Amino acid sequence: MAKTTDRVALDDWYAIATASELSESMETTRLLGQAIEYGLKADGTPLVREILDDGARGAALPSQVRYGCLFTTLGKPTKDIVHIAEADEDDRRFVLCGWVTMRASGLRVVENFLDMAHFPFVHTDILGSEPHTEVPGYASEIRRDVDEVWATNCTFFQPRIAATEDTGDFVHLTYRVPSPFVVMLYRICPTSPNRLDAIALFIQPMEDGLCRAQPVMYLVDPISTDNALLKFEQVIFMQDRIIVENQRPLLMPLEPRAEIPTRADSSSIAYRRWLKEKGIRFGTTAGGA
Repeated sequence: MAKTTDRVALDDWYAIATASELSESMETTRLLGQAIEYGLKADGTPLVREILDDGARGAALPSQVRYGCLFTTLGKPTKDIVHIAEADEDDRRFVLCGWVTMRASGLRVVENFLDMAHFPFVHTDILGSEPHTEVPGYASEIRRDVDEVWATNCTFFQPRIAATEDTGDFVHLTYRVPSPFVVMLYRICPTSPNRLDAIALFIQPMEDGLCRAQPVMYLVDPISTDNALLKFEQVIFMQDRIIVENQRPLLMPLEPRAEIPTRADSSSIAYRRWLKEKGIRFGTTAGGA
């Protein structure tokens, strides 16, 4: 597939690698249909370049290391990489959960992350369980001042609120979509109820129907081992992978009434409306060319 001409997708920042794994040995990957390579220069600073059709290398692309990841762009972003305030708090546990490749649109992955209705059926006895299947009403909005989608006042019964917990309770959740291929979850921390855990999902859209995702967590958890935190998140994400890859179509439909929403889909409705207003095409049934 050729590099997309979708300016909305091009003019954004994407995590493409784990920063700690960078070396002077250049690695290759794909972003928005374009082959790229990344690694470190001799002075230790990151280098990202397009691999042109004739095998030559393009000029260095803009790059930043943030949140344990290497970010780059194929365009000219008008916004910076999402700001995660919790990353600046020294007592938080920082957990990179590892890249997961999925044969689906990255937009579908964001939408699945927003969906609470699947918790009892996909994440049984972890994030949900029967008979607690109803999604209580919550508020979704496009915040025009920051150009983000938020879902607030979300509540759901979860058998395991976090890796530290083995009993269930109703948990309060807040969702944030700061850019089309980044989504965040804030949840009350069981070990410190006056603070919120922050979980970000950075998605690398490789092709229209192929992506990689990296969950990154900033947690207030002085108890769990790194392995326990990682395993808890990876189990959930691998369960999600099965669902996302089996959705049809693989790409995100943005046409009205293409898929019938329910009350539980309030955040998805706001997200799709926001994407449609932006005019994004990559990863949608409108086509990424």
